Amino acid sequence: MSDDLKVPGFQASELIAGISAAFGEMPDAEKAAQIKKTNGIFELKVTNAEKQEAVWTIDMKKTGTVYKGPAKPKADVTIILSDETLTDLASGKLNGQKAFMTGKLKTKGNMMLATKLDGVLKAAKPKAKL
Repeated sequence: MSDDLKVPGFQASELIAGISAAFGEMPDAEKAAQIKKTNGIFELKVTNAEKQEAVWTIDMKKTGTVYKGPAKPKADVTIILSDETLTDLASGKLNGQKAFMTGKLKTKGNMMLATKLDGVLKAAKPKAKL
């Protein structure tokens, strides 16, 4: 796992590292198509069971990269959720719309863009350990 993405106490660290690896190994044409299709910057604010917060950014607007910390430039959508909810979404145990409707997932910014996060997770799924 990439140490620069790891945050102790978060299951999502492995997931985020897997997403980063998947986009890093993706052929340029496939990555460009995914960026064009998604066209947004996602900031994930994740809280663990100990109420600690970690922030990761998935840039699917220009670079197709994942990094720890707030979005630079500004995120198009900020998704606020628990560590468990993020891993459940990525594994397919939980549907994003259901998570939103039940209050397990909150958004700030372009809410419609949040619906594209599922496509980003699916594109990375072969490499990410979900």
